[in-house]
Amino acid sequence: MITRLAGVRVDTGQETEFWVVDGRVTYSRVAGEQTVVSGWILPGLVDAHAHIGLDAGGAVDRTTSRTYARADLAAGVTLIRDLGSPADLRWAHDEPGLPRLITAGRHIARPRRYIRGLAVEVEPEDLAAEMRRQALAGDGWVKLVGDWIDREAGDLTPLWPVEAVREGIVAAHAAGARVTAHCFGEQSVFELVRAGIDCIEHGCGLDADTCSLMAARAVALVPTLDNWQIFPGLADQGEARYPAYAAHMRALYARRTATIRQALAAGVPVYAGTDAGGTRAHGTLGPEIAALAALGGPEFALGAASWRAREWLGAGTLDEGAPADLLVLPRDPRRDLTALAAPSLILLGGVPYGPSNASGTTATPSRVR
Repeated sequence: MITRLAGVRVDTGQETEFWVVDGRVTYSRVAGEQTVVSGWILPGLVDAHAHIGLDAGGAVDRTTSRTYARADLAAGVTLIRDLGSPADLRWAHDEPGLPRLITAGRHIARPRRYIRGLAVEVEPEDLAAEMRRQALAGDGWVKLVGDWIDREAGDLTPLWPVEAVREGIVAAHAAGARVTAHCFGEQSVFELVRAGIDCIEHGCGLDADTCSLMAARAVALVPTLDNWQIFPGLADQGEARYPAYAAHMRALYARRTATIRQALAAGVPVYAGTDAGGTRAHGTLGPEIAALAALGGPEFALGAASWRAREWLGAGTLDEGAPADLLVLPRDPRRDLTALAAPSLILLGGVPYGPSNASGTTATPSRVR
């Protein structure tokens, strides 16, 4: 069946008309029997920081990963950047009915300096070699743990000497991958941006100078802002043994709005991600979009979760010949973000999915992968 879509493209604000043929977009008029869908047309959503291969207990099986990914698809997410999984997710690339997936292999951390069972653990002298291995194992990204609680110091400290990270970034780049890092504190993000990293996750400790450097170098930020709500709980858990850490986490949380406003004002490229997996449920990109909209406005937040994120990740939007990954909405989300919660249509590779069929029970396999 040929689908004709008509309405307003949210990314351009322009009236449009195009067809979906064999799972791809074409602006050349097509004859024959057609299904006509109209509304506000949005390039498929992107969760730029999620984990479908793990939960709070570590690696999950394929059935659980499918459940997580389908919950994201039901929320309109057609592309996931999975930022670290102890489970091998290569099988998911060819599985019908799942969002498209960009993986980063496993987290890389130092021994006993991260959540047990999630990361591959190496010492600094082996970091560059491991970053190259993970670059080859993933889809163009490598994920470092930039900082975590140091039990001897009783607070957040960086995991890596700067020179080791710099050598690792060079190795990852030579293997064709970009590098990102989990950073809560101030020192890690300060050092990693100057070492040549491509992206920062969370970025709670950003200062004005680092934001300016990120903007100049086009270093991206995925703040997972809505997930910062866990910080007070983390502080409470650590209070008795690590009071300095607890105070630090509360301070980062208290200035969260000012931190991200500072990044936006500097021109840092910001994208939407949930950090789903572990403590946060999948299918929750909507609250993250709303949190970003509260700081930068609805159109900014939509771009951070849709067309700008897709361009950043090389996924394309709605150009001629592109895979038909999109949402059709009943009203303009730039005026009413709640429209995202009830799309008229979700297409993945031209195949319709939605809350009733994203579980995979009735969906037709996509022919475009």
